Amino acid sequence: MRNAFAAELTAIASEDPRVMMLSGDIGNRLFDKFKAAFPERFYNCGVAEQNMMSVAAALASCGLRPIAYTITPFVTMRCLEQIRVDVCYHGLPVVIVGIGAGLSYASLGATHHSMEDVACLRSLPGMSVVCPGDPVETRLALRAALKSPGPVYLRLGKKGEPVVHKAPPDFTIGRGIVLKSGTRVCLLSTGTLLPESMSAVDELDRSGLTTGLVSFHTVKPLDDALLCDVFSRFELVVTIEEHGLIGGLGGAIAEWLCDRKPQKARLCRIGGPDAFLSEAGGQEYARKRLGLDAEGIAARVLRSLNQ
Repeated sequence: MRNAFAAELTAIASEDPRVMMLSGDIGNRLFDKFKAAFPERFYNCGVAEQNMMSVAAALASCGLRPIAYTITPFVTMRCLEQIRVDVCYHGLPVVIVGIGAGLSYASLGATHHSMEDVACLRSLPGMSVVCPGDPVETRLALRAALKSPGPVYLRLGKKGEPVVHKAPPDFTIGRGIVLKSGTRVCLLSTGTLLPESMSAVDELDRSGLTTGLVSFHTVKPLDDALLCDVFSRFELVVTIEEHGLIGGLGGAIAEWLCDRKPQKARLCRIGGPDAFLSEAGGQEYARKRLGLDAEGIAARVLRSLNQ
């Protein structure tokens, strides 16, 4: 995802001279092409993420389109006050990019995990929260974010994420992408778990359960029309996210349900627990440990359907 982001950023910057790149002391080699083409539009702000966010807000207030980029927990929770006061309070079009979201940096321990960031940022007034599911969606999400009149949080993976979309789909912030129709069950997957969700759909299909799948890339604003449709047609709607259950996509949709009359479908939420993961291991291990791999997702869907 980060390679797709860097390539698309360089292409966009050649089209729009307002685009500025601010880095929290990472990705220097990743952005070599950007720096070579636009040296005056790249700033390494160092390990000073709070300052970087305030600089981004100042640039946006001058009519520029800044992107603030670093590892997810450091670009979100470390500078949450600056995001709230400097960016959101003024409704400034800053694009905040968290790289290595969820359990991408699982091997580095809980300080580098980001299982609470969506909950923090979606609570801020005016903030859009977008979690692309593959490198193709990453490119499209960046373009959409830079057209937004207000702040946008892009939550990305790290590297090696498989491409899901064979061709670029229609991408609009706040509108999910239907990848597969189904009958009794519909999976709403957000972010980097989209490939695992697709594998889980294959497992469920082999068990005789034709399953629908949506790339629900935008956690805020929610796709109201799509939610109305799936909750009126399916027996079970399942949210899947590499984020804690508190405050993530599942929590947002549970809130959405509370404000409406009873629906046909039940809601099942799959995500991380209300606990830190302190075990050692890579992302694949961490996902399996928390039941966020394809096998764990499929098993949880079947259990919930039969309850």
